[in-house]
Amino acid sequence: MPRIPSPRSAADDLHPGAYRPGAAGPSGTAPRAEPAPDGPRPVKADGVKAARSGADGAGPAAAPSHKVLKSLLGAWALAACSAEETTAVEDHLGDCAQCADEALRLRDAVGLLHTDRDLDLDPMLRFRVLENCLGRRPARIPVPAWADPYDAETARLDALLQDIGDSEWHAPVRLKWFDGKEQVSRRTTVAGVIGHLLTVDGLVVGALGLDDPLGPHAPLPPAARTELFWDAAKHPPTGAIREPWRDQSHALIRTVSFAGRGVDETSVSYGAFALPLRDALLDRAFECWIHADDIAEAVAYPYASPSGTHLNRMIDLAARLLPAALAERRHAGLAGPPQHLVTAGSPGRSLHLEVEGSGGGSWYIALDSPAAVGCPDRSVAQVALDGVEFCKLVAGHVSPEEAAAGQDGDREAIRDVLFAAAALSRL
Repeated sequence: MPRIPSPRSAADDLHPGAYRPGAAGPSGTAPRAEPAPDGPRPVKADGVKAARSGADGAGPAAAPSHKVLKSLLGAWALAACSAEETTAVEDHLGDCAQCADEALRLRDAVGLLHTDRDLDLDPMLRFRVLENCLGRRPARIPVPAWADPYDAETARLDALLQDIGDSEWHAPVRLKWFDGKEQVSRRTTVAGVIGHLLTVDGLVVGALGLDDPLGPHAPLPPAARTELFWDAAKHPPTGAIREPWRDQSHALIRTVSFAGRGVDETSVSYGAFALPLRDALLDRAFECWIHADDIAEAVAYPYASPSGTHLNRMIDLAARLLPAALAERRHAGLAGPPQHLVTAGSPGRSLHLEVEGSGGGSWYIALDSPAAVGCPDRSVAQVALDGVEFCKLVAGHVSPEEAAAGQDGDREAIRDVLFAAAALSRL
């Protein structure tokens, strides 16, 4: 018995003569075969049939050589051999261990050729490949750990842009954010979104001494920069915007990698506020993911959330910015007054923010002053949300009334914090 079961053959793999009758002769009978010409018969492509025939077409069939049978293993694994070839190969596999091992490998390889599998690459494939490569040979100048989220999210967005067609660059995209009182939106295109990312990333680029894409006298507020870029274009942006955005993100990563220690404390001004470079790049990674998801939705393309580690850092940045955002809303008359002021650095009244899912954790948000310290002992309320849902709230894509999955405690404090989280969003 053969050591390896034969592959299943389809009807299309059979020789045409096996299912297609020949043309009938004049009397309705099958046509007679023409006699073979004198001299030796030519060698056929079918090595097994040639080996089974004598030099003159007569005599007992000769066993095919090992070389001939080995050359047929690939066709056998694909079920592309004739019946005679299949029999000869399987007989040979029972006697030749070398060919049997190769046949097993070829059959495993054929299993990878199924067309019913998802052709989209695993979004974590790039990370695993780089991790394996760097584990064998660490980078001479590695990317700082605090810049990893920006590096990963720009690479994921670039992979998405590579897959979309030319016409999809003009697909409509509606950017959403919270203006402090209600959710607002602005209509643009896929190319317009990349232009928006290019111009706002220019704030970080300028802080590092590189060329600002809008020039040295460009405004600092992100919304003003974006409107300037959109208004200055004579024609709507196209797919050509991808290359300058990509080159700028690569230049930014190279610069922070070569800059050395202390560069993460460089101040990046957004006009009304400023962030240290490590937080500014985290903010840019967050916006890159949010707008990549907007683009993916516009072109009907699946897009995954960031890794748990990177998502946790984004949530942590938003949690650290919440006390200041709450204080700004209080000064504007949009939040309740403070109830128990304490000295700077002392524990104050807090809200327990519990984020569930990938990248989740627990944070205690100071309610009465940005200078106070949130702590479990002074907690007066608790809010539980999913990690991605919290990020959508911070991005202004989910209204504060619909965001919380669970609430307990001081209702006014819960409302103020949820609205402050939505107020972190911007164009």
